[in-house]
Amino acid sequence: MPVRAPLRHAAAGATIAILAMLVLAADQFTKHLAIENLPPQQVVPVLGDFLSFYLVRNPGAAFSFGEEVTWIFTIALAVVVGVIVWLAATRVQSRLWAVVLGLLAGGVLGNLTDRLLREPGFAVGHVIDFINTPWMWLWFPPAIYNIADIFIVTMMIGIALLVLVGVHMDGSRERKDHDESADDSTILGPTGDEFPPGGGVAGNFDEEFPVADAQAGVPADERGLPPLSERDQEAVAREADRIADEEARRRDS
Repeated sequence: MPVRAPLRHAAAGATIAILAMLVLAADQFTKHLAIENLPPQQVVPVLGDFLSFYLVRNPGAAFSFGEEVTWIFTIALAVVVGVIVWLAATRVQSRLWAVVLGLLAGGVLGNLTDRLLREPGFAVGHVIDFINTPWMWLWFPPAIYNIADIFIVTMMIGIALLVLVGVHMDGSRERKDHDESADDSTILGPTGDEFPPGGGVAGNFDEEFPVADAQAGVPADERGLPPLSERDQEAVAREADRIADEEARRRDS
């Protein structure tokens, strides 16, 4: 399977920006429809107990936590957006990371827009929530949420999965097998017959398991000479036969 080249930073940034704008547009559009068509704080059944609409303006976080410190959530959302922009410009080259961060950025921008532009004022605006799924919360009080919240939660889970499976922001993947590292750590190398320059391996290995000398038995003045050709080898063999025949005749006489 061919390996796809990593994205350039410009392409990753464009992917993140486009996805973020799409999610932001969807979030703000659905909030506009909710404000225009839903009665405040009244249950509007959609699919029985599975799904209903319930329009509220939330000054805090989930479960209306931190209603008195709305500005802190505004700063936190702005910081998240800033971090994503920085990652897009300097780190992200993975398509998966670009998609996840783009959708996450869109969700964060959706709620940040509410904090900045909606009543009661700049940086302390209330977030529009209208989706209610009581079955999801088990024994917890049901939370009302919006499209932005859906993307924030699911993409945070997506980030955790990318980290767990070893997908890096630069597009590389963490190897699950350690063949290469194992080869590097063996004393004889990946093929079992490698030695560092100058002889055997370190750690007195040569003393316990001496390496055979390939030049053993070769006269000193012939060491390093090129190997004989086939014709030369035949000539040497004939000369050896002649000498052997002369020795045999000498012994017979």
